[in-house]
Amino acid sequence: MSTDSRLLVGCDRCGRVSEAEASHGTAYFWFPIGHTFGKVTSAFGENQIDAAIYRDGGYVGVDLERFKAEKVVGVIEPVLTSREQDDTRVLPLQNGSPSVADMGRVRSFTEFAELIRSDSLRQVLTDERLTSHFQPIVSLQDPTEIFAHEALLRGIDNDGNHLSPAGLFHQARQAGLLFQLDLAARRSAIINAVRQGVTSRLFVNFSPSAIYDPVYCLRTTVGAIREGGLDRSKVVFEVVESDKADDPQHLQNILDHYRAAGFKVALDDVGAGYGNLNLMNRLRPDYIKLDMELTRDVDQDPYKAMVVSKLLEMANELGIESIVEGIETKGEFDWARDHGARYAQGYYIARPGPTPRTSLNAS
Repeated sequence: MSTDSRLLVGCDRCGRVSEAEASHGTAYFWFPIGHTFGKVTSAFGENQIDAAIYRDGGYVGVDLERFKAEKVVGVIEPVLTSREQDDTRVLPLQNGSPSVADMGRVRSFTEFAELIRSDSLRQVLTDERLTSHFQPIVSLQDPTEIFAHEALLRGIDNDGNHLSPAGLFHQARQAGLLFQLDLAARRSAIINAVRQGVTSRLFVNFSPSAIYDPVYCLRTTVGAIREGGLDRSKVVFEVVESDKADDPQHLQNILDHYRAAGFKVALDDVGAGYGNLNLMNRLRPDYIKLDMELTRDVDQDPYKAMVVSKLLEMANELGIESIVEGIETKGEFDWARDHGARYAQGYYIARPGPTPRTSLNAS
């Protein structure tokens, strides 16, 4: 199930998906030493890639109209060390030969390879091949009560297989498409929640670094909620990677915008670093999600137990509702219930799926 045709409507910076110039024309490769040059030209010959070899200049040119960029990258990567890949330079040109004026466009082979791999992401965004799976969040006091669902992004490849969100967001950062993907993920969550008839609270992830100005960058997200008829008080915007937030005031502005519009907010991965403990105190979110590395085996690890207990105590004193993530065993579930956590999420309860759960068996 893909998002609708309005998925990428928004401000110009967030909504446009441009074609990657790097995968067309001719790519010129410069190598740090003759040995590296020899390894690559030999690999090209073995794989029937007819490259133009400029021995005097120590570089080769490959016609990307004849040989797919993905194949060229796949031939070079196995024969070079990571250091050699970083030191090799690439210049993709649509027309003509390299000149001094083009030097500002030279990049490392490592960057070039990431950019080529990101072409698949551009196609996913252009074709709107995104959907959302839903994982329930339950009350620890009554695990049959579904308190909320978290919408989790899934991409869809050309064969209909699901692409992991971690891989998609890694490609997006490398290709400068984080703004477009984050917007598309938020709208996918909302559109699919409406289609699936989600009536519980809905947790929607967002990355603060993907939002320039909340007034403009979030208007299409808010518009989708309005059009879908969702109850704003049941929509929770969840800050992902809060431990990496390097501009707390920017994040504060975003959360203030959401709250002023009637939404709730949550901090994810609390406990992963000292930084997001400061954020919890400063931002006073409605919900916190405890980092799953802390909750894993919390019933068996005294150190983790003490840390998590203090975090839960702090949240309760601040009036913040707590959610423990990554619950995979009955022991973890029971420990969280007995130590003051309000809600739980994890494979022990239910895995994410395309259809939201409407009921659960008691744990």
